[in-house]
Amino acid sequence: MFSDEEGKLAVKFARAVVESHVTRKKMAEFKLPETFKKNYGVFVTLTTYPEDDLRGCIGYPEPLMPLIDAIRDSAVNACSRDPRFPPVRQSELAKIKVEVSLLTPPLEIDAKKKVDMPSHVVIGQDGLILECGFARGLLLPQVPVEWGWDAEEFLCQTCIKAGASPDTWLKPEAKVFKFQAEVFSEDKPGGEIRRRNLSEEHGCGR
Repeated sequence: MFSDEEGKLAVKFARAVVESHVTRKKMAEFKLPETFKKNYGVFVTLTTYPEDDLRGCIGYPEPLMPLIDAIRDSAVNACSRDPRFPPVRQSELAKIKVEVSLLTPPLEIDAKKKVDMPSHVVIGQDGLILECGFARGLLLPQVPVEWGWDAEEFLCQTCIKAGASPDTWLKPEAKVFKFQAEVFSEDKPGGEIRRRNLSEEHGCGR
């Protein structure tokens, strides 16, 4: 969906938003292509450097608003409103990497038998959303690659993310959706931005 240049702009824009919000300084003007005016789902992920520990991750799985607005909101929320972490401090900015995941719309997995669900999930390609009653959880496609999970473990961990039991995906009333993402990440804080090849990372055993 996106060129490398558009992906790099998305990350640069997200970093500028984070830095502006944390420092309370006005952000520089950004000239963004027409693509950013179209509705897309997006997640902004912040990690520490060089430890690579999660520091914030929030986004919009559905294409509810123009990409420019979705990135802006997600970047602000990732650095200040992720309930798992305290707000990012100005002293941390030089040690935080920014990653942006640009998402396809989620589609429900149509498996004739629930036990066959893992065969419909491709590690290194798919992200997952589980819905069951009031429980809802999402994991991006890079998560199982980074943790070395197979498809069944990925399904179980998505249930846990939703606050449900690991086998919730097997329940008749549970719905599982999958989506894909183009992921662009800094190699270090403010450094070179590259497109992540998740399938290749998975094949290398990352």
